Amino acid sequence: MSDNLVFMFSGQGSQYVGMGKELYENYDEAKKVLDEANQILDFDLKDMIFNGPEENLNNTKNTQPAIYTVSAMVNSVLAANGLKPAAAAGHSLGEYSALHAAGVLSFEDGLKLVRRRGVLMDQADPDGKGTMAAVIGLADEEVEQVLKEVDGIVTVANYNSPGQVVISGEVEAVGKAEKMLSEKGAKRVIPLSVSGAFHSPLMEPAKEELKNTIEAVDFNDAQIPLIANVTADYVKTNSEIKSALIKQLDNSVRWVETIERFKADGYEDYIEVGPGRVLKGLMRRIDRSLNAYNVEDEKSLKKTLKKLK
Repeated sequence: MSDNLVFMFSGQGSQYVGMGKELYENYDEAKKVLDEANQILDFDLKDMIFNGPEENLNNTKNTQPAIYTVSAMVNSVLAANGLKPAAAAGHSLGEYSALHAAGVLSFEDGLKLVRRRGVLMDQADPDGKGTMAAVIGLADEEVEQVLKEVDGIVTVANYNSPGQVVISGEVEAVGKAEKMLSEKGAKRVIPLSVSGAFHSPLMEPAKEELKNTIEAVDFNDAQIPLIANVTADYVKTNSEIKSALIKQLDNSVRWVETIERFKADGYEDYIEVGPGRVLKGLMRRIDRSLNAYNVEDEKSLKKTLKKLK
């Protein structure tokens, strides 16, 4: 274990059909994790991850257990190869993977939680009233100012990197905000294909149910330093971790501040654990002086091991 190695866990939107397949076929640790997930869940997760169809995998109630499981597969393969995190954080859904890696949650409890979270988020907006959009090329303050002027519900969901935030809220309000932000000078405003307005007040209907579900699960204290999305600060005790996790559903993901906090505390090496390279890409925009890697398949695993071992 490197003393300054942070594991960052992928969030929703990183999924793709076939993720994790190579690791499953070549590493017993990965196979064990996915086979266990298949026994726990009430549907064939392995078949959906490996074969799709894509629209089923992209439904949030399926996406969440899928990404959580693939991230745990990668984590177990890294551990078997001698790479363990000195600290951890996850982006939105990825926070649950980080909790598992930090010894807070058992794999099974985390999997059941993210499946429940996905179902609740899916049900929170059955009529498709909410949506999200990425805003590129404006300062956070400029985006926040514009959103204050929009009638209806629209808030910042994710502070992803300098000059890139994601907004979330009612379809009409987000549409108005998109137009106003473009006029304000945003380089691009990109509507996201999501099934709801995550990290916004529109998730309120899911929050009480999720709170009850989280409260009923046994959490341990974190075994390694762990930063929460909503505070961009360390959480250690089971009660503060639960509190931060419940708030996360309808509050902003403060990712830039999270990475800045790790950097201030001397962490230099970062691995995105799980599908995709979104977080690795954000790292380049947040701070190029930090070393960012990703592991999702055999090629990226070997490349990262070569650099860090």
